[in-house]
Amino acid sequence: MKRSLLAMAALMAVAGAASAQSSVTIGGIVDLAARSVKNPGGEVKTLSPEGAASNRLIFRGVEDMGGGLRASFWLEAAIAPDTGGGSANVAPGATPGGLTWTRRSTVSLSGNWGEIRLGRDYTPTFWTHTLFDPYNTVGVAAQNNIIAIPGGLATTLVRADNSIGYFLPGGLGGIYGQFNVAAGEGRTGNKYIGGRIGYAAGPLNIAFAYGITDKTGTMVDDVKAYNFGGSYDLGFMRLLGQYHSYKYSGSELKNYTVAGVIPFGASSIKLTYGKTSDFRKATQIGVGYQYDLSKRTALYATASQVDNEAGSGFTASGSGIAPTAAQIARGFKSTGYEFGMRHSF
Repeated sequence: MKRSLLAMAALMAVAGAASAQSSVTIGGIVDLAARSVKNPGGEVKTLSPEGAASNRLIFRGVEDMGGGLRASFWLEAAIAPDTGGGSANVAPGATPGGLTWTRRSTVSLSGNWGEIRLGRDYTPTFWTHTLFDPYNTVGVAAQNNIIAIPGGLATTLVRADNSIGYFLPGGLGGIYGQFNVAAGEGRTGNKYIGGRIGYAAGPLNIAFAYGITDKTGTMVDDVKAYNFGGSYDLGFMRLLGQYHSYKYSGSELKNYTVAGVIPFGASSIKLTYGKTSDFRKATQIGVGYQYDLSKRTALYATASQVDNEAGSGFTASGSGIAPTAAQIARGFKSTGYEFGMRHSF
């Protein structure tokens, strides 16, 4: 009898292993650049993270439960390889912080019907930023350098905590999209609802997103955001463009960027022009060069200039010596350049 029970248990274990395949992978990106940013107060030279891509450490797991049903988790931490810290924004001379999973921490259930995802994740309105910015929203020429949400209280420009998201499945003829809601849980600026719809087929990729961050805490109004972007591959060049609008308490920030990426061999040249306007007006031009040593490793060089009109205080990569109130009132130029290496694993 005992032998029969043991044999049955062994068969059940084998059957379970056959019907539920699991895997856990580790990956990430390490990116460092020698950077210089010159503002009216002087020039600051640094060895900075994230010149071409955001540094990250990823733990990812998937369980295939059969019938097309899968459970998964994704833990993604920001890292600062210039200091060894667990944060991408460690102040000069400060003690490096510990590792936290603030880039993404989600658990998902997916199937032929799509994916339900719970946790901290990108907001739909951020995806346009990163998909159609040839600099991946980082570095001295990133579009985000001249974008700031009016009011500054919403925390949902990039990610939202406590979110529930639904993602459309693949195989819809190029259509993709998502819908997200995030609970405020008593925090100012995190209560969010938004969605994104796009189409990608052949050389064309276009998307539109809309989101609202509800008035909470000390906010005096909702933050309403929408954007659209697209890219088209001509073969000898990939054209990109995007437009953003953020409205808050009677103020609206408008931003657009046009860009081109010209590949030749293992190299590519990136050209961008961006403009922002509300009570702050600024333009940014950027040029970059990238050489791919392999599929995972690249060398790059980027330069940019931000030209602020009176009342605007944007800087290249958002860093350098902070401008004074008098300098902002007059308007000023911020210049940045960097040389770096990116490795993914």
